[in-house]
Amino acid sequence: MSFEAEVVGWLPQLRRYARALTGDPAWADDLVQDTAERALTRMRAFRTGTNLRAWLLTILRHLYIDQLRARREFAVDDEDAPWHALEAPSGQVDSLVLRDVQRMLYRLPFEQREALLLVCVEELSYQEVSAVLDVPVGTVMSRLSRAREHMRSLLADGSHRHPAALKAVRNTS
Repeated sequence: MSFEAEVVGWLPQLRRYARALTGDPAWADDLVQDTAERALTRMRAFRTGTNLRAWLLTILRHLYIDQLRARREFAVDDEDAPWHALEAPSGQVDSLVLRDVQRMLYRLPFEQREALLLVCVEELSYQEVSAVLDVPVGTVMSRLSRAREHMRSLLADGSHRHPAALKAVRNTS
């Protein structure tokens, strides 16, 4: 399989992560496009035999942070934020639970949110997250622990309690 085909194969996962980071489908699509473009133009920088998915997620993360800085925006629990309009697929997840979890997710500090998304949504191992974020494994574990605890406390402070939403998250490292 060619390098280009492998990059294309990871696009759905990159889009999922980008949507989770931004909460905005259009911004997420732009991020994925920029990530694919950068990966393809700099494919010589990729070391054969290493984790392509982690490399792509690292590129996406760096682009996202650069764009946040350029926009001087930070993901906060703003009433007009695009993630407030996201809806759950009918019959799959109670939309109120999903909305509560989404709102609380965007209230987490960025470092905790990205660790939680990479481990729980993208199902990367702690070692892979460590490589993507360029931090020690212990830091990943600490951020993840704080994120989970913070989510529990945020959800418990609301009018609904949804501990099952946090139990659905797992890591097999």
